[in-house]
Amino acid sequence: MFGIDISTFILVVALVVDFTIRVVAIIVVPRNRRPTSGMAWLLAIFFIPYIGALLFLLIGYRTLPKKRIEMQAEINQFILESTDGIEQVRRDHPWPGWLESVVELNRNLGAMPLVGGNTARLLGDYNATFAEMIVDIDKAKRWVHVEFYILSLDTTTAPFFDAMERAVQRGVTVRVLMDHIQSMRKPGYRKTLKRLTESGVKWELMLPLQPLKGKWQRPDLRNHRKLVTVDGVVGYMGSQNIIDRTYNMKSNLRRGLKWKDLMTRLEGPIVAGLNAIFITDWYGETNELLTRDIQPVQPTQAPHTLDCQVVPSGPGFEGENNLRLFLALLYYAQERIVITSPYFVPDESIMYAITTATQRGLHVELFVSEIGDQALVYHAQRSYYEELLRAGVIIYMYKAPYVLHAKHFTIDDEVAVIGSSNMDMRSFSLNFEVSLMVRGRSFVRDLRAVEDVYRADSTLLTLEDWMKQPLRSTILDNLARLTSAVQ
Repeated sequence: MFGIDISTFILVVALVVDFTIRVVAIIVVPRNRRPTSGMAWLLAIFFIPYIGALLFLLIGYRTLPKKRIEMQAEINQFILESTDGIEQVRRDHPWPGWLESVVELNRNLGAMPLVGGNTARLLGDYNATFAEMIVDIDKAKRWVHVEFYILSLDTTTAPFFDAMERAVQRGVTVRVLMDHIQSMRKPGYRKTLKRLTESGVKWELMLPLQPLKGKWQRPDLRNHRKLVTVDGVVGYMGSQNIIDRTYNMKSNLRRGLKWKDLMTRLEGPIVAGLNAIFITDWYGETNELLTRDIQPVQPTQAPHTLDCQVVPSGPGFEGENNLRLFLALLYYAQERIVITSPYFVPDESIMYAITTATQRGLHVELFVSEIGDQALVYHAQRSYYEELLRAGVIIYMYKAPYVLHAKHFTIDDEVAVIGSSNMDMRSFSLNFEVSLMVRGRSFVRDLRAVEDVYRADSTLLTLEDWMKQPLRSTILDNLARLTSAVQ
């Protein structure tokens, strides 16, 4: 009898807790959250209340610790004060009528100005990109700043590490930032850290999960940025990590996967803006503000140069800076939009912007990979293809075994964006990203040439072919799409 009473009591308590979780979830979860994300969380909590509630408490909020947000605001104010007035650029060629408002949007969101007097060169050869960065590091006289989502010592990247060591031996200060979780997950992590230390490089982990050292934040936040700056004169940014193009993972090697990336080499005042991103992240991890390395450089008046604006984004900002930039450009486009994104899992606003563009009569193309390295994201991405094809979007699938990892898009013949940001909900909400908006027909032409290469190595996806996929694939794609909204 006693046992039955205890069992009944436990059952009643469980039912009360279960009911309470569901009621509280309805009140708390949808607040300040996208409807799709809120619905996905509610479904998880209603179907698996205890596990769903625990996961929500762990990763349901994208905010950083209060201190880090305050530091981001402090550095933003410093950038605004340090760069006041340098947004003046040459207007010897007419701007699109809408560009002024986009520049103002980016300035308000990310603090960085639009600056003229820059040059940019695209680098699409994986190993040649390393070689160019090494040449510039070997020329460094004061400092080298290196920040990557993944930084790993292997046979491909060893010369890059050698160059950093040579710089230190010349008396150059070399600072390195790497994302803790992603770098740690790659083979040779401890060997990488040991090599950095022995070389005399000053290195720090970004967003470290080290609770015993008092370092903790939402565990699925990542710093996804990739950049190098040398003496404030030369900079690199784009999609490529410091690792072999197979990522040294057994599954990739077994499948023969190789990454296809795109970086851009920059010279001019914009390098100071790119370096400000490094300074922000260094400050966030070390409390050391490298203000002496962020002195503004006045734009030059050299002919045929580019106007560029760095756009940082991530949980440290109140708004989703990259999403707002992308939306503004998609709606302002007048003739043509070409998007390259390896992980294309958009929210409703991006889908509306793209499909509205086709309905406005614009030519819209999307480059994605034929295969994927992340099953969940790959299937979630596929769930959007039918809607896009029916709307008139032209989809090219880059052929295996290459993973098209480049991240860029072009608007008409005037403006382009290149950087680390995918066009997916993770990049919009959870990742620290850096994008570069470039105004200049020559740069757009160069990206068009890159797109032509992609097109030649891709398969055109038609609606007729897509509708032949088996039902099990459709179910898997839709389930993955649902889970992608849980943020």
